[in-house]
Amino acid sequence: MDFTMDNISLWNFMLQMGIIASILILANIIRRRIPFIRKMLMPTAVIAGFLALGLRLTGVIRLDTSLMEMVTYHTIAIGFIALSLIIPKKEKNYSKLVTGSKSGALIVGGYMLQGTLGLLVSLGLAYTIRPDMFKAAGILLALGFGQGPGQANNVGLTYEALGFTGGQSFGLSIAAMGFLVACTVGVIYLNFLRRKGVFKKSKDGEITHENFTVEDFQNENEIPVSESIDKFSLQIAFVLMVYLATWLLASGLTVMLRATESEFAMSLIPIIWGFNFIFGALLAVALRGIIRMGRNLGWVNRQYQNNYLLSRISGFAFDLMIVCGICTINFEKLAGLWLPFILMCVLGTFGTLFYHKIMCKILYPDYYYEAFMSMFGMQTGVISSGILLLREIDPKFETPAATNLVLGSSFAIGFGVPVLILIGMAPRSDIFVFITLGCCIVYFFMLLAYMLLLKQRKPKLKE
Repeated sequence: MDFTMDNISLWNFMLQMGIIASILILANIIRRRIPFIRKMLMPTAVIAGFLALGLRLTGVIRLDTSLMEMVTYHTIAIGFIALSLIIPKKEKNYSKLVTGSKSGALIVGGYMLQGTLGLLVSLGLAYTIRPDMFKAAGILLALGFGQGPGQANNVGLTYEALGFTGGQSFGLSIAAMGFLVACTVGVIYLNFLRRKGVFKKSKDGEITHENFTVEDFQNENEIPVSESIDKFSLQIAFVLMVYLATWLLASGLTVMLRATESEFAMSLIPIIWGFNFIFGALLAVALRGIIRMGRNLGWVNRQYQNNYLLSRISGFAFDLMIVCGICTINFEKLAGLWLPFILMCVLGTFGTLFYHKIMCKILYPDYYYEAFMSMFGMQTGVISSGILLLREIDPKFETPAATNLVLGSSFAIGFGVPVLILIGMAPRSDIFVFITLGCCIVYFFMLLAYMLLLKQRKPKLKE
């Protein structure tokens, strides 16, 4: 085998990852050393993504965009699988379940609102000044703003194959704009709250010291750090094994759907593969349950998952996903799409802002500002954007706002199942786009009713 530079297939992946890693480190230095950038509270991965995009477009570096798209696709699944393998804390009282359920409904309600606004724009343009507009394009507002570059990339590619020219770049551009909204509108509103005296300014949102105990790194009865197999290697093995099972499950579903020869069933196949991370998360939860059952029955003597290492795997995967997702944006493919892009982003920003201002005041009256900043940051960027905004107003995480993001995201997987059907249904025909729009509106109000009724209930249960 040729191990020299002439063997491009041997070196390409490592060289491309080396370039991304170097840009990520450079972005971290920029964020730490330039006060203006640091005060924007933009995540380092987002800065690295825009930096890589600029360097690629100016020809300074050459990035394999096909490889970057592949990395974006796989890392979102790896990140969710690692998160789902984490062993949750045992506290499961009624109030925590109710709060998590409300937060999950709030998050998915945000998706429905964003999807409704996006579809109103794409349909409005398609039936007026842009008859060639892909009518289902508005769904990408909910995916880009609400769920980040990974899902926007996957569904954008799917829609591009169905006739939406520039669909992938459109979705990724909306996701990138979502990060900018979180880090500009969010910071502007934070400064407004600070002038009102709601909170005192922290040191640029930076955590200078964190208190950890041994339990944060290793729980009781865990396997040693390095035995016959390194503990980190075992965590990676669990994640990749679940991802293999995810591929087998998605492949089996694909075979069954193709066997039906139904047009609707065939339209679901790209959605299954585009949202493979949901199947991966569910399988990871199942594996976690199997291991727990084995310990309860005495078949398994040690705890094999390590929450700290699994969190680091998911953090690495999501950082890589953001960098690779943003750097593949192709502005040339956005030619003719700037008007819907601007309209969707403006409506999405104000719609998300006012929705969370109203609902957070109702659902979280005791810590409204903290809940609002965290939820707005997450529903225009990703969960790290929400945490960064929250750190400014609640640096020690004294309120449950940070916990709500995690609990809410877990419940949102269940509440979000209908979203998969809507995404697959929307591009089938004009009538299905309108049906999707109607379903988004109906489901939005159903979630509102659920949150408000759940809030009014006052159970007398012991904690």
